[in-house]
Amino acid sequence: MVLSQRRPPTRSSPSTSSANDKQTDVRVKKRQKATRHYSIWTSRKVLFPLGVIWTVGAVLCVFVTSPYHARILFLLDQYGLPRFPELDWASIESEWSKVRSQIPEPWKLNNDGREFLVGETMHIRGLRPRHPVVLVPGIVSTGLESWSTSPDYRSYFREKLWGGYHMLTQVMLNREKWISALMLDPETGLDPPGIKLRAVQGIDAASSFIQGYWIWSKIIENLAAVGYDTNLLSLAAYDWRLSYYNLEVRDGYFSRLKTTIESFKQREGCKVVIAAHSMGSTVVLYFLKWVEAEGYGNGGVDWVENHIEAFVSVAGTHLGVPKAMTAFLSGEMKDTVQVNPAGAYVLERFFSRAERAKLFRSWAGSASMWIKGGASVWGNTTWAADDLPNAWQTHGQFVAFRPISGVHDPGLRNLTADEASNFILEHTPSTFQRMMATNYSFGIERDETVLAENDRNHTKWTNPLETRLPHAPSMKIYCVYGHGKETEASLVVSLCFAAYFHDTPDQRSYWYARGEYQFDETLDADAISPMCSNSTDCLTPRPPLDMPLSRKSWIDIEVSSDTSIPKVKNGVRTGEGDGTVALISLGGICVEGWKRSRWNPANISVITYELPHSPQANIPRGGATTGDHVDILGSTGVSEIILKVATGAGDEIQPRYVSRIREYAAQMQWD
Repeated sequence: MVLSQRRPPTRSSPSTSSANDKQTDVRVKKRQKATRHYSIWTSRKVLFPLGVIWTVGAVLCVFVTSPYHARILFLLDQYGLPRFPELDWASIESEWSKVRSQIPEPWKLNNDGREFLVGETMHIRGLRPRHPVVLVPGIVSTGLESWSTSPDYRSYFREKLWGGYHMLTQVMLNREKWISALMLDPETGLDPPGIKLRAVQGIDAASSFIQGYWIWSKIIENLAAVGYDTNLLSLAAYDWRLSYYNLEVRDGYFSRLKTTIESFKQREGCKVVIAAHSMGSTVVLYFLKWVEAEGYGNGGVDWVENHIEAFVSVAGTHLGVPKAMTAFLSGEMKDTVQVNPAGAYVLERFFSRAERAKLFRSWAGSASMWIKGGASVWGNTTWAADDLPNAWQTHGQFVAFRPISGVHDPGLRNLTADEASNFILEHTPSTFQRMMATNYSFGIERDETVLAENDRNHTKWTNPLETRLPHAPSMKIYCVYGHGKETEASLVVSLCFAAYFHDTPDQRSYWYARGEYQFDETLDADAISPMCSNSTDCLTPRPPLDMPLSRKSWIDIEVSSDTSIPKVKNGVRTGEGDGTVALISLGGICVEGWKRSRWNPANISVITYELPHSPQANIPRGGATTGDHVDILGSTGVSEIILKVATGAGDEIQPRYVSRIREYAAQMQWD
C-alpha cells in the first residue's frame, strides 16, 4: 500500500448554508492572495533587479577571488579607483546559514509537506523499532573532507571538498586545486602525496548533498517518527572513489561495518536491516562475501545468517550502468550532453571532457558499475532480451558505428557488450586497465564448482553473476526501484566528426563522433618521456615518426530523432529504467538470476517491488510518487518499505511489477 501524499482535510459540520458559503469565500480569498503573492515575486519588476544584483555579485566574486586579483588591484591603484573589499568566504557561509535558519519551512525547496508523514502513519498503527538499521549510500552521496596538513592544502583542513557550500566555491574559484585534491593516485589507487581526503562520518554524511538538496534525510525523518535514533540507526559512509579492496586497506571500512552490526546485534538482541542505494547495493554484496571469507572478515559461513535480517536494495546497480562506460571513455554521459549550447560551451571550457575522463578514471570505486554479464545479459548483434517488437535495431549492438558517406573503414563494425568493454579499455591508460584487472570481474559464471572457488576471490565479489549469495536462508532481499523514466543504456559511435544524421534506425545508445589523432598524456606511449613497462618486450612505446596514438571521441550532440524507436536526443539513445540505471540491471538478477540455486544456494527470499515514475510537477523533485534514481529516496513507497522491514512488518510487502522485467529477464541467457 502506498500512502497518500497528504492528510485528508478535517471536515467541519456547519449549521447553515451561509456558513458554508462564508468558509468557501475565505478559502478562495486565501488562494487568490497566495496567487497574487506568487505573481508579484515572479514578475519582471522583481526578477530583473534580482538578476542585476546576482550578476554584479557574481562578477565581484570572480574579480575579488580570481588569480588576477593582484593585477586588478594594481590597475585600480594606478587610476585612483577604490579597491574591492576583501571577502571572508567562511563568514559568508556562516551568515547564510543564519539567514536560512530564519526562512519559514514551507518556503524551503527541500520540504514539500510530507515530512515525517510515513513514520507518523506507521506509529499510529502501533509499529515501533524492532531491528537496528544500517544505511549504505551510493556513489558521490557521501561528503568528503580534507585532512591534508601539507602547506598547499592546509587551508582546506576539515573543509568539505565534496558536498556542501565550500565545494561550490572551490569548484568555481579554485578549480585546478580542487581537481588535484579529488584525484587519486593512478598507480596505487590511494591518496596522492600531500593530499588526504576522508569520508565525512555520522548521519549527516549523506543526509543532504548541500543545504536544500536531500539524499537520505527523508528516510531518516520517517525512521525517527517511529522511534529510531542514533542508538538504533547508523549511516555507513565511505569514500566512494576507492576500489572496494582499498576501502578496507586504507580505511578499514568493512571491518568497521562488521563491528557496527555485531554491536547492534549484541546490544539489541536482534538482527540488523541493511538498506543501500545505487552503488551502495554493490558495496553490500561485496561485504556479504568479505565478512564470511577466511583471511578477510573471518566471520564464517553462518555470520550473515546470524546477523542480517534483511537487505533492501534501492535502485541497485546490480548488473552495471552503461553511462559509467561513457564516463571512462570520453568523460561524458546524458547529463553532460543534454544541455543547451551555451551551457555545453561553458562546461567544456570550464571542465573539459578530457579532464572529466581523467578524474573518473582515477576513481576506482565507480568502475564497479561497469556492465556485467556481457552478451548473455545485454544481447548480441542480432538480439537482446529487451528488444521492442517494432524496434529498428537490436539493443544488443551496444556500440554501433554510424557509416559515413565516402568514408571506408574495413575494420569498422558494431560491437556487442563484450567487445565494447574491450574497445573502451583499449582507449584508457594502462594504470586504469591494471586497476580493473586487479579489482573487478564482469563476466558470467555458471559452473557451481567455480562459483564456490570465487568465495575466496575478492575480484568477483562485486559481480552477482560470478558469486553466490551467502548461506542465510532466513534473510530476505528486497529489490526496490523506479520505472518509467528514459535511461541511457548503450553506445553508438560515428566514425567521423564531420558527418550528418539522416534519421537512421539506430536507437537506445549514444552516437559518438571521432576526430583527428592527438597526443594524450594519460596514455603511456603518448607521454612526454614514455617508458616501457617491460623492457624485454619493447624498445620504445613511441610509434614510428612519433605519431600520436590517441583519437578524439565524443558524444555527437548533432544526432537527434523524434521518430526513432526509442527516441534519440543529442546523441543519446535511451531505454527503460529509472533515468540512471537500465531496467535489466535493476531487476534482472532479482527476478530470474537469484531464483537459481547456483547463485542462491540457500534459497534466500527475493522480492521485487517496482515503483512507477509519476512525478508531481508542482512539487520539487517529483514528490511522493517519483521513480527517479536519486529522488526515489524521498518517495513514499521507499520509506514505507524500509520502515515496514525495520519494524517487523516486512511480510506485508508483496512483489509488485509495473514493467515488462519478468518478460525481459526470462529471455536472458542465464543457463
